[in-house]
Amino acid sequence: MDDIVITGYGIKAPGILDKYSFLNVLQKGICTQSILHNSAQPHASIVAGIIEDSFLEINGVNYRRYPRSVRMAVAAALDAAEMSALHHFQPHRIAVIMGTSAGAILEIEKYAKDAFDLRKFPVHGVSLVDTHTLSNAVAEAIGSNGSAFTITTGCSASLDAILLGKQLLESGTVDACIVGGTEAPLGQWTINGFKKIRSLSTETLIENAGVPFSTQHSGFVLSEGAGVLVLERRQSANARGQKIYGKVERVISRNEGQKLLTSDISGRHMLDVFQETIGNTKPSYVNSQALGIDINDQIERFILKETFGCDVPITSIKGMIGHTFGAMGAMQIIASLLSMEYGFIPPTTKTTGDGFEDIPIVFETQHQAVESVCITTHGSSGNNACLLLTLT
Repeated sequence: MDDIVITGYGIKAPGILDKYSFLNVLQKGICTQSILHNSAQPHASIVAGIIEDSFLEINGVNYRRYPRSVRMAVAAALDAAEMSALHHFQPHRIAVIMGTSAGAILEIEKYAKDAFDLRKFPVHGVSLVDTHTLSNAVAEAIGSNGSAFTITTGCSASLDAILLGKQLLESGTVDACIVGGTEAPLGQWTINGFKKIRSLSTETLIENAGVPFSTQHSGFVLSEGAGVLVLERRQSANARGQKIYGKVERVISRNEGQKLLTSDISGRHMLDVFQETIGNTKPSYVNSQALGIDINDQIERFILKETFGCDVPITSIKGMIGHTFGAMGAMQIIASLLSMEYGFIPPTTKTTGDGFEDIPIVFETQHQAVESVCITTHGSSGNNACLLLTLT
């Protein structure tokens, strides 16, 4: 079976619009978060990851009627397609598989008051609540008319998209896959929802919000963004002389079968997924889900210690860019590709590791050769997904 490799990627994140701005943030440990102001309730302002660009027009095309999450995905997908020279492939042999959690929640909030007034209801209202508008729009933008799927499995969505893309390539069904995730969740429905279950940080000081691996802080930083990758078989990449950035060695995804808003706090389900993903590989480091929620971060500590003790470093990029739900897995992969290409482990910022002193957290940028990285994601829906990324 031919290797499945990554030949292109695109990212849109707070303070990050391309490969080199992301590389700068990762190498220097720059926090790109800011304050999301609530004009109606000034006391309810929060720390968040905000992208300044509107993406209303992309390459001369008007996307004003598309949800913000879709616009970001299109912009990232076009970058990925250009990097990988995706035009080489026949359009019907390119699959699009995109993940999301919040979908078009911003636009649904905006037009909710008009839902019962036909005169005011937007003509594109149906497309806003159809989450598959995401993958369809990406397919149209890159010129694909192959398979198109939208994955809505919460925080593991983009890794799940990669899993499906890998399987399609291995079966020979398609020749290339655009995969990834996108989120634009910075609306009151999402904010109040996560405040209600006490998992969103309510700190107003950026340095105290969304602190990974710390028992002295609580809650994550909500962020928007998109991460998109191009997958293909090694044979096709070599045949056309396309640069290969990394190999998707294995992806495992499972659901815990838990009740609404609950997940396995023991970490045993995640441990099984993690250990099956890495197999006999000892990765250079773990690019972790850790985001500032104690249960999640403790599970990351548990699976690392159970598997490697203190022999494998662990880091989290959430202190820099926040948490982007279903797009986060793809962003962690892109961060890992950059660390493999440029030889460094990105730091876990904001934290001193209070309560996590028994694991080797990377606090400062660590310059070294990186041969492989394990990416971990899990969410409150009980989905656990891990991916092992290796050099070619």
